[in-house]
Amino acid sequence: MVPRGRKHALKGPRLQLVDRYLARSIAVPLIGTLVLAAMLLVLDKMLRLFDFVINAGGPVSVVWRMLANLLPEYFSLGIPIGLLLGIILAFRKLALSSELDAMRGIGISYGRLLRIPYMFAVGLLLVNIAIVGWVDPYARYRYEGLRFELKSGALGASIKVGEFNQFGKRMTLRIDRSEKNGTRLHGIFTALDDKSGTRIAATAAEGQFLSTDDPDTIIFRLKRGRLIQEGVNFATPRTLSFNSYDLPINMPATDSFRGRGDEEKELVLPEVYARAYGGAAPDHKANLAARANLHFRLVEIAMMLMLPLLGVALAVPPKRSNSSLGIFVGIVLVVTYHKINQYAEGAGAQGRLQPELALWLPFVALVALIAWMYHVIAHRPGGQPIGALEAAFSKLGKAVRKVTPQRQFKRIEAAA
Repeated sequence: MVPRGRKHALKGPRLQLVDRYLARSIAVPLIGTLVLAAMLLVLDKMLRLFDFVINAGGPVSVVWRMLANLLPEYFSLGIPIGLLLGIILAFRKLALSSELDAMRGIGISYGRLLRIPYMFAVGLLLVNIAIVGWVDPYARYRYEGLRFELKSGALGASIKVGEFNQFGKRMTLRIDRSEKNGTRLHGIFTALDDKSGTRIAATAAEGQFLSTDDPDTIIFRLKRGRLIQEGVNFATPRTLSFNSYDLPINMPATDSFRGRGDEEKELVLPEVYARAYGGAAPDHKANLAARANLHFRLVEIAMMLMLPLLGVALAVPPKRSNSSLGIFVGIVLVVTYHKINQYAEGAGAQGRLQPELALWLPFVALVALIAWMYHVIAHRPGGQPIGALEAAFSKLGKAVRKVTPQRQFKRIEAAA
């Protein structure tokens, strides 16, 4: 018989081995899910951003800056889903290989197995607090700033070949061909009207834009062309043939972008709290919006502490089954809860619902549901929290298989 002290001494290294195994099993799908989710969201947004930037006449390079400012928001959404999928896939692997039954048989409880998932949950919760509370608000503000600069032309406009391009209200430019990333332009026509009433129209074989010491003025150097100048003081238009001519162009004035904080999502957590409960809100509407946004962020963060329990409850399929219904149910629960929170935030900001109740009541309901599901799987022998759904989907699957063409072909071959 093994002495009591010796028995516990053997358990330590074995449990550490189990912990390392669980950590590896959770980390791989977690990282993969985060990368995949970020890529899918970025690809979806990238096409719309390219279309927006090109239509606004801005440089294509700004698309990557805009996408970089969207990544914090995507990661704040992807981290909970990645954590849940990592836990579900890790425990599902243990259950299908009967390793979970073996661990339970030697006395390792679900509570002990949850130690590593909760380490991941707490670590990612801190990361999510930093993202939701500080990183994402500044990124949102920079993203909106880039949109504003594109619309106002502050980032510079790209010249569309073969079209008449308007620069401000007083200059029109058309070119036939562009080379070397726009540094050499060919087949140029330009018309310029200054405030004094003088109008200039010029054609040139080629040209290029040059910067000056004055940030509000650039030089358009034209080569091998003709120029016509007319005005109120000229009896007849003046004409000029030139080999090189420098045409000064005043850059159109652009409005400055608004300050940060017009929207609650651009405020960091202390600023949102000050506007919600510190008396910093300018009016009642802003106070409601700040309270709704503050509690939206808090419930989204707090929900991560329940994901390990939910993941374990959904990971273990029924005996003699390899059903993956738990993965589907887990994703649907997390996404549905997020959408409910978004609706509650909007309703709370509009005053149709009290922000605190609208956001915390769904959270309490979700906590109660997850606690019941975990209790069933952990403390009831043979318990299956989604057993009814498993049975219904099993019957549905059998019915679908009966009417598939492959099944009918097999019957025809057997009859022949």
